[in-house]
Amino acid sequence: MAKVSIDRLKKQFGPSVAVSDFSLDIADGELVAFLGPSGCGKTTTLRMIAGFIEPTEGSIYIGGDDVTHVPVHKRNTGMVFQRYALFPHMTVAENVAFGLQMRKIPAAERDKRIGVALDMVRMTQFRDRYPRQLSGGQQQRVAIARALAIQPKVFLLDEPLSNLDAKLRLDVREEIRSLQRDLGLTTIFVTHDQEEALAISDRMAIMYDGKVQQVGPPNFLYEKPANLFVADFLGKMNFFDGRMTEASRFNTDNGIALTVDGAISSTNKVGVRPERVSLSTEAVGHNALPGIVESAVYLGPVINVRVRLDGGDVIGCQLPNTAESASRPVMAGARIHACFSPEDCVVFSE
Repeated sequence: MAKVSIDRLKKQFGPSVAVSDFSLDIADGELVAFLGPSGCGKTTTLRMIAGFIEPTEGSIYIGGDDVTHVPVHKRNTGMVFQRYALFPHMTVAENVAFGLQMRKIPAAERDKRIGVALDMVRMTQFRDRYPRQLSGGQQQRVAIARALAIQPKVFLLDEPLSNLDAKLRLDVREEIRSLQRDLGLTTIFVTHDQEEALAISDRMAIMYDGKVQQVGPPNFLYEKPANLFVADFLGKMNFFDGRMTEASRFNTDNGIALTVDGAISSTNKVGVRPERVSLSTEAVGHNALPGIVESAVYLGPVINVRVRLDGGDVIGCQLPNTAESASRPVMAGARIHACFSPEDCVVFSE
């Protein structure tokens, strides 16, 4: 396969800048997810890598070769589109064959690759069907087979699971990851779904307003967000505004004193993830904030609880559904302490 290098990439549509100063190296065989809200520039960046959009500035390298101005069909990238883009008048086998025909692959080799690609996605028995005769998940598998049949150096996926129902999304997500690992494919996966990106990627590039906000392994970005956007976009976080009054001591604007780790004098916001907040009838530990339960929402594996603190802030807590929590459910109106440790605090100076 191939390493991908993106150097100071920029795309401007008239006065609007869609992507600005994007630089990133993607290792051979690595899966990197471009994650961000709609309009952040992630799909535009993917399409520049694929060759569908010409960059305004910057360079793109695949396997050490400068492909910035190379046509799509000569880049040897396999693209899976959000809406699959299958030809309705072609059978499954004919759809998979399309890219091979465009590359003038001989018939015997073409038939062999079609068989291998369909076998990889478990669609061999459907080779003579038309897209209208397939479910959404089956159509997605055909789109993946078509991209893999050309034996691409780089595998590109643009929101490939967004049109599938929740259960099928999980199944196809696992299949894509398994295929990617088995084939050692260098892969770029565009999504706006945080859970999807966390589950599937080796590294994530979080984008906002055309710029990369942070790049790193999923666990690092979740635990150590570089800024408020990353912290708030990737999962959920409780925030407290305030200021440092002494070493490790943060006073919120509503008069709550918190003990935090890693803070500096300019720290003006502290965050804590809901799953790091526990509830207790007694004050436990350094940060035990008294309040009243506003709501408790049962979601199966977890219970989301909102607590109105005595200072006025609202803090969210995500409790695991255990035998104890099931036998002693948290009730709205209960007096409680929301507790978290200093090392679970994330500090910001913005």
